[in-house]
Amino acid sequence: MNKRENKKKKRNIFIALFIGIYHQIDRFLILPISRLIFKITDRLKNNSNKIEKILNRPNILLYLSLIFAVTMFFLVDREVINLVQNEAEVLASQPVKVLYNEEAYVVEGIVDSVDIILTGNKSAIYLAKQLGGHEVVLDLTDYKPSSSSYRVKLTYNQTVDSIKYKIDPTYVTVTIKNKVSKLFAVSYDLLNEDKLSEKLSVENVELSKSEVVVKGSEDALNKIATVKALVDLNNKDYSDAGMYETDNIPLVAYDEKGQMLTNVEIVPSSISASVTLDTYKATVPIKVLTTGELATGKAISEVKINGADTYSVDIYGEKSVIDNITSVPVTIDVNGLGNSGAKTYNVTVTKPTGVRHISESSAKVSINFGDERQKTINITDVHSKNLDGNLSANFPPDNGAIAVQVKGVESVIESITEEKIMAYVDLAGYTVGIHELDLKIEGDDPRVTYIVSSKVKIEITQKSNG
Repeated sequence: MNKRENKKKKRNIFIALFIGIYHQIDRFLILPISRLIFKITDRLKNNSNKIEKILNRPNILLYLSLIFAVTMFFLVDREVINLVQNEAEVLASQPVKVLYNEEAYVVEGIVDSVDIILTGNKSAIYLAKQLGGHEVVLDLTDYKPSSSSYRVKLTYNQTVDSIKYKIDPTYVTVTIKNKVSKLFAVSYDLLNEDKLSEKLSVENVELSKSEVVVKGSEDALNKIATVKALVDLNNKDYSDAGMYETDNIPLVAYDEKGQMLTNVEIVPSSISASVTLDTYKATVPIKVLTTGELATGKAISEVKINGADTYSVDIYGEKSVIDNITSVPVTIDVNGLGNSGAKTYNVTVTKPTGVRHISESSAKVSINFGDERQKTINITDVHSKNLDGNLSANFPPDNGAIAVQVKGVESVIESITEEKIMAYVDLAGYTVGIHELDLKIEGDDPRVTYIVSSKVKIEITQKSNG
């Protein structure tokens, strides 16, 4: 009963206090203001003409403006307007200044930038933004190398005391290691080679340095597989064949997976190079290939490219690539043809892999047909291809002559002899032992078809060391 009476008594005191405050506000604030407003309204009705005369005076408006400006300044300065409401604003991606011995140490886990969240009234935030100098510092001067990581707090030079600030992230976890150095050989990579004139190719690149010093932690240096100079060929000066001197070529380090390593320092960070450009070309024939089966009993009697029996194009590129290209192939579909006379194709001439430019991008191929004939040629001379250099291939004498059926129109096949047929077996992947393999015929004449029905026996042996 005592607790219940105490609660009831406290509640009655609170109600009485609230009623008393209400009566005091009504007596000393609401009632006087109401009386003042009534008097002002009554006088304005009687003195409206006098007020208009006062307001029409030039100096009155000036005084009123001055009083209003002073009042607003006072309210803003005293923060009367925003006594309750606060705002927040984010200063994104503010740079972080890191303090440590860069010559002796390597620091991992550093952040480049942070966000600063300012909280306060609008005028204070505006002032803080205008003052600038939002310097965020990560001070590591008192930290030493260790196998363990450090959790370090970022600091911020607060410019306005009346606002609160928060850094995101507030802490960073860093690892400090001793910096070591090591010599690495330098090679180069060519960038934007497609921007170079199609008729030009890089003949040689001579770097000003063959080795550079790379600094970093021992773990980072052990990950380096190569150091490359990135030679950019997107250069307006590279317009003709000749030698060009290029400066400020950046150096980068890569790991064994080809990923760029950013936690190492290369000294120097860039080098110069002499880039030699050349125009290298070769003239090679267009080779017509066919797909599909002709009508039964029919064969191709004639093939013309742009009206000629043979037609050649110029190809441009690096010498090592161009020298290995003997022809440029184009393919035509002859499936079901042979009974309706000649056929003409407009074909696209595609650049072979590694070729930078080709003199012709299209050609017209015309073919004629005739009746198919065939004859048999016995092959005794068989070659081998793609055999491992440590092995030898021997053809046992029991192979005998191998019959090859040659099909085509009579005027074409009558001149074909054994000496004009390149017969071979592909030994890629085969090891020591006796193998029976298909005989292949190498021919580039689309008018002729070769058919071999029997296999070739071949013995592969290990070469002697002597």
